Amino acid sequence: MTTAPEATPTIVLVGHGMVGQRFLEALAERGLTATHRVVVLCEEPRPAYDRVRLTSYFSGRTPEDLSLTDLRFVEDHGIELHVGDPAESIDREAREVTARSGLVVGYDLLVLATGSSPFVPPVPGKDARGCFVYRTLEDLLAIEEYAKNATTGAVVGGGLLGLEAAGALDGLGLTTHIVEFAPRLMPVQVDDGGGSALLRTIENMGLTVHTGTGTQEIVAGDDGAVTGMKLSDGSELATDLVVFSAGIRPRDQLARDCGLTVGKRGGIAVDEQCRTVADPHVFAIGECALAADGRVYGLVAPGYEQAQTAAATIADDETDRSTFTGADLSTKLKLLGVDVASFGDAHGTTADCLDVVYSDSRAGLYKKLVIGSDGTLLGGILVGDAEAYGTLRAFTGSVPPVPPESLVLPAGAGAPAPLGPSALPDEAVVCSCHHVTKGTVRGAVTEHGCTTVPEVKKCTKAGTGCGSCVKVLGQLVTAELEASGVEVDKGLCGCFAQTREELYEIVLALRVASHRDLLDRYGREDARGGDGCEVCKPTVGSIIASLAPVIGASGYVLEGEQAALQDTNDHFLANLQKNGSYSVVPRIPGGEIAPEKLIVIGEIARDFGLYTKITGGQRIDMFGARVEQLPVIWARLVDAGFESGHAYGKSLRTVKSCVGQTWCRYGVQDSVRMAIDLELRYRGLRSPHKLKSAVSGCARECAEARSKDFGVIATSNGWNLYVGGNGGATPRHADLLAQDLSDAELVRLVDRFLMFYIRTADRLERTSTWLERIPGGLDHVRDVVVHDSLGICDELEALMRAHVSHYRDEWAETVDDPGKLARFVSFVNAPDTPDPVVGFVPERDQMKPDLPLLDIGRRPAQSAETALEGSAQR
Repeated sequence: MTTAPEATPTIVLVGHGMVGQRFLEALAERGLTATHRVVVLCEEPRPAYDRVRLTSYFSGRTPEDLSLTDLRFVEDHGIELHVGDPAESIDREAREVTARSGLVVGYDLLVLATGSSPFVPPVPGKDARGCFVYRTLEDLLAIEEYAKNATTGAVVGGGLLGLEAAGALDGLGLTTHIVEFAPRLMPVQVDDGGGSALLRTIENMGLTVHTGTGTQEIVAGDDGAVTGMKLSDGSELATDLVVFSAGIRPRDQLARDCGLTVGKRGGIAVDEQCRTVADPHVFAIGECALAADGRVYGLVAPGYEQAQTAAATIADDETDRSTFTGADLSTKLKLLGVDVASFGDAHGTTADCLDVVYSDSRAGLYKKLVIGSDGTLLGGILVGDAEAYGTLRAFTGSVPPVPPESLVLPAGAGAPAPLGPSALPDEAVVCSCHHVTKGTVRGAVTEHGCTTVPEVKKCTKAGTGCGSCVKVLGQLVTAELEASGVEVDKGLCGCFAQTREELYEIVLALRVASHRDLLDRYGREDARGGDGCEVCKPTVGSIIASLAPVIGASGYVLEGEQAALQDTNDHFLANLQKNGSYSVVPRIPGGEIAPEKLIVIGEIARDFGLYTKITGGQRIDMFGARVEQLPVIWARLVDAGFESGHAYGKSLRTVKSCVGQTWCRYGVQDSVRMAIDLELRYRGLRSPHKLKSAVSGCARECAEARSKDFGVIATSNGWNLYVGGNGGATPRHADLLAQDLSDAELVRLVDRFLMFYIRTADRLERTSTWLERIPGGLDHVRDVVVHDSLGICDELEALMRAHVSHYRDEWAETVDDPGKLARFVSFVNAPDTPDPVVGFVPERDQMKPDLPLLDIGRRPAQSAETALEGSAQR
């Protein structure tokens, strides 16, 4: 079938990836879809999807979640989209493109957005069964299927995509190796210091990294399947699965075949308007293009700029004479759970530049700023904590208003309050994907009436690319509204105009014991009489639970109305896992356990076929329990003297300990006894977020107390108390609150600190974030908690005493109440029927879920970007 150019000019787009979709949107914005026929030839079996977040497919996102294509957009603009039908040849003389199906489309203008292909090193055995690349959703599906019968996987390449692939293999349960030819991981983005921090963190996760060595051969068995690898250093590596992620190459074969100019190392040569140098009727954008500066750009942000430039050129838009002469290569990613970012002149190639470096190898932190001789911020590298990336990148090219060292020092290390986006100049670029400046964002608020992040995104397209600027957008929108005199709604949600802190005070002062009563009396007018929302219900439920003894409410979270307020985990007093089963974590105070209790856990795990794992909090986690099995398991644990470990709740999780002076020759205090005392005192304490603690018996700090919400380190004179630490996605060293405390003084200050935090923190706000947000920071908290500057310490202590005296084990209460047991069924109308989709397969002498990780229809996980938007919408 042939379709020739008609009176309406035709634009043919070859390739429908992220850049191709952005090009279509740019055409629509300029009205070109109304004046041109637009035909798209897409090779993959589905339209454009978010390849930047490809790995999130393994954590629950479906193809629909990742899709970037609104079919209504396609229909409304009359775009002819042909999926699974790639272009196979181009006749430039006739101006025709032939697709695999035989479709021939004539064009007036042709845009090539064919992207790139993975580079597979030409090593023997590279085509063996069990060798994969990591580029498309189909690649991931194939890897997941093959991994079902594999135990070990290796990734060739330790760059951005290689580390994502390694994370995927690790998530699939494989023992994972990373082989990188360069002397460090991510050699393009980070330097030796950043590579060392990244290496240490990844190895601590259980992955094995081989740097400074290459792959010489893939070894296959008699059946043609991968069995191992031979490396260039002479070593051999046994593996069942290999993923090649050693870089990309421009897909320029179509261009070569039709005589277009390509670079020596690949890439379709284009000018500053992204028009090919060999043919004015052909454009090339994205990873297939060799830009006018002689580079092929492998990031999405430059591709978006090229798409904009090509569309503006085609439209002959006099108001937008866009050119593409180069791009910002800044990038921020979370790889294997580790934040990694680089921006500007990250490697310090500018003459006479200086480095400002902060490094904490134990915490996996590395921050480097490159400063010019005149004080200009030239670039930087952030590993382990990239919170300041958005602000720092926007300051690049200017002299920051504060000393450089204050920009890399972590909170709690003597640094002043961090710079916020409001300090940026208007010309600072806050969204590099779409080249949106701070001034444009401010204009969206002041001139176009935008009041939320989604409105600003729609108006400016900022935040619709990689998403790393969404947090900065929220801060800018709030700051601009406040500066304009607009009252910013800081209410908890659409049901309550009050903050969490204000609701806590209302509940405490007026003894409000139910969510419905609170909503009817103090909710927004249009919310009264309703049921509340998914934000306020668990938040108010937590407040009521934490104050239950003093307001006359039941402290049992499944009692009456409280049961309807709980999140999924609290609703069943256990942690929901990805296949619909639950995990059971009994409390093991201080990590100390008698052999008899170990045997009980082993017997229960054996009898119920549960997967067992030692946790980082010195407990034993049992995975794979069906909902109807939970009470039976709890009953056996309770009979053996165990109780709930509250791993499911926003409450105290664990108090870790080292063995202390009882066994260790360096210990100066009994850290195990203190950890047990603290854990038993604060068990079941509901709070805005989970609480973790640790007690170290000496300054060697083996229990890692300074990475906890409250940590205790022994001294020869007593105990030092640290607060506000966090070892998670945003690590933070805890700050010293008080030192050389007696046992009684320590407990008293922890009582006060925890109750003050519960009283004043926002919902889902960890102590680390709260300590940085609360006015006055650590000094204010010390004044309140240690020096009683507000005169509320007696009340804080009384609240804690009430909690301790009224504590009851939730598991024991449940198994003793037949009425409560009725909720623990998979199907209400068939209580004796187990969930048929909860199944398991054997692995390493245990079992794992028998649920394909990529099944369509799983509940999609909420993205960080969505969560940030939700908060900004308020």
